[in-house]
Amino acid sequence: MSLVETEQVLVVPTSLFHEIGHFQGFSHEVDRYLDELLSPELTSYRPRGEMEEDPSFKQLIPYVVFRHTDANGEVTIFQYTRGKGQGEKRLHAKRSIGIGGHISSDDEQSDNDLNPYQEGMQRELNEEVAIGTKYTERLVGLINDDETEVGRVHLGVVHVFDVETPDVAPREAEIIDTGFRPVGELLQELDLFETWSQICLRAFFSEE
Repeated sequence: MSLVETEQVLVVPTSLFHEIGHFQGFSHEVDRYLDELLSPELTSYRPRGEMEEDPSFKQLIPYVVFRHTDANGEVTIFQYTRGKGQGEKRLHAKRSIGIGGHISSDDEQSDNDLNPYQEGMQRELNEEVAIGTKYTERLVGLINDDETEVGRVHLGVVHVFDVETPDVAPREAEIIDTGFRPVGELLQELDLFETWSQICLRAFFSEE
């Protein structure tokens, strides 16, 4: 049995998301959703293998975007390509601007003062990237995409880390072709990116 099949991941009923207010794409209304979606009374941990095929639940995924603004005001974003060893096979070879992953039942057992969501986000960051700079963090919105197979069973929680210097490097061999690139270049190549990254780039940087 694989780790994906045995891992217990944090989920909320899709019906709860619809009760609060269904949307397709990006929502800036963090306060409207997150307290209720992260309420211990409403969340549960269920087998990841089952949840990947069950749209009656949404897996909550922290999605961290690293942004750098230089002295001239040019904005660059950390981006990478997902290698074949990354957990979600349906996203292999896609480019991404988001670092993060599932919140596991193991995150609830931590001795830290963080809640399981925060603990899981920090664990994912520590596993995937080395942050060699100071930064400020801001929770900016949520992503929902019911138009793709992956999106139907996930709900993204978007955090922007504004870094003082563009010093973010991969820790995992399957995070490849990395680096900070100007927003304008990324917008010209949207079709190469996974859907969540497209949604984020359009929500924050596109003038369409």
